[in-house]
Amino acid sequence: MEVAAYMQKLGQQAREASRVLARVTTNNKNTALLAIATAIRSQADGLKTANQQDLQAGKAKGLDAAMLDRLTLTDGRIESMAQGLEQIAALPDPIGEISDMRYRPSGIQLGQMRVPLGVIGIIYESRPNVTADAAGLCLKSGNATILRGGSEAIHSNQAIADCIHQGLQQAGLPITAVQVVEITDREAVGQLITMPEYVDVVVPRGGKSLIERISHDARVPVIKHLDGICHVYVDVEADLTMAQEIAFNAKCHRYGVCNAMETLLVHADIANEFLPAMAKRFISEGVELRGCNKTLHILPDINVATDADWDTEYLAPILSIKIVTDVDDAMLHIYQHSSAHTESIVTQNYDTARRFLQEVDSSSVLVNASTRFADGFEYGLGAEIGISTDKLHARGPVGLNGLTSQKWIVFGSGQIRT
Repeated sequence: MEVAAYMQKLGQQAREASRVLARVTTNNKNTALLAIATAIRSQADGLKTANQQDLQAGKAKGLDAAMLDRLTLTDGRIESMAQGLEQIAALPDPIGEISDMRYRPSGIQLGQMRVPLGVIGIIYESRPNVTADAAGLCLKSGNATILRGGSEAIHSNQAIADCIHQGLQQAGLPITAVQVVEITDREAVGQLITMPEYVDVVVPRGGKSLIERISHDARVPVIKHLDGICHVYVDVEADLTMAQEIAFNAKCHRYGVCNAMETLLVHADIANEFLPAMAKRFISEGVELRGCNKTLHILPDINVATDADWDTEYLAPILSIKIVTDVDDAMLHIYQHSSAHTESIVTQNYDTARRFLQEVDSSSVLVNASTRFADGFEYGLGAEIGISTDKLHARGPVGLNGLTSQKWIVFGSGQIRT
C-alpha cells in the first residue's frame, strides 16, 4: 500500500476509535492502562531485545552518544514507563467534568464541560518511552492517537505497541485507539500533518529542525517547543552548597534532554567564591566549559563563549557560564536568549525569588530546584505528551488537561430568546 493510502487508513481508523473513546467509562480506561503497564513489565526482556536491534543499527549508522542515550531502554526506564501508566490511571478523569455552572437572567443554566480533542498525531525521535507515555495520556483523556516514532527506534516502538494493544484488548477497547506507524518513510509525517479531516492536533517531539518543518508544513494545530535553552541563576544571596548541587544536577543528571541547563548565570559578587569549586566538579565529570570574559578571569583555562553559545541547546556535556551584575542583568540575559522552556533561581531572598517568578516568562520557573524537575512525571501528570513553550492552547508539560478542550453546555426549561 502506498504511503498516502496507508496514512489515510490510519486516520480513518483513528477517527472511528475516537468516537468510541469519547463515551468509554473511566473504569474501562483505567483497566486498559493497568493492563498495558502489566504487559510492559512482563515483556521487559522482549522490549530490551527489540531495543538492542535499534541500538546496534544506530551505532552502525554513527548516531552520537546523546541520541543513543535517548534511544536506550534500561530496566529503570521500562519500569518508569509502567509506573507512568499507573500514575495516569490514578489521576482523576477530566472528561465530562463540568465547571462554572451558573444561571443567566433568562433562566438558562450554563457551564463548561471538558471533552477530548479527538485524534492526536504525535511525531517523535529516538525515545521509545514516548510511545507508552503518549498512548497512556491520550487514552485517559479520551483521545485516539497516531504515533510516528523515529526510524532509529522502529523495533522498540513496535514492541511497546504490542504491549499497548494487549492492554486495550483486555479492556475491550479498539486497538485502533493507539496506532503506531509501521513504515519509516518520511512521507508518512507529511501525510499525518496534512489530514485535518482525521487529525485534530499534532505534537512534535524531537530536534529543532523536525519541529520547525512540522510547524511550517502542518495543516492542523501544533503543540510544540523548538528547543530547551534553560538557565540556572545563582544569586548573591544563594546558599552556595545548595547552588552547586542544583547546578550540577541540572547539567549532569542527563545531557540529552530538553530541561537540562545549558547556561549558568552567576552573580558577580559571589563568582570568585562559587565558580572555582563548581568548575572543578563539572570538569571532573567531563563537561566542557565556555565562559564570558569575566568568567575567564576566574577560570582562565576554559574556552571562551561566543555569541552563538548563548543561543545553543547543546544536549551534550557542554556548558556556557556568564557572570551577571544582579538579578535584573540575569533576567535580561534570559529574556534575550531563553527559549521560554525552564529557568531556575537559587536564592535565599524571598523578594528576589518572587521577582524572578513574576518577571521571567518561561513555561516553568523554579526557585531553589533543578531544571530537571520540569517534567510531566515529576509534576504529577503521570507523564507528558511534550512540553509546550507556546502560550496557546497549553503551556509547559502537557498532561491530561492539555489534551482536552471545553464546550459550553446549557440547561433550559423552555426558554426562547426574544
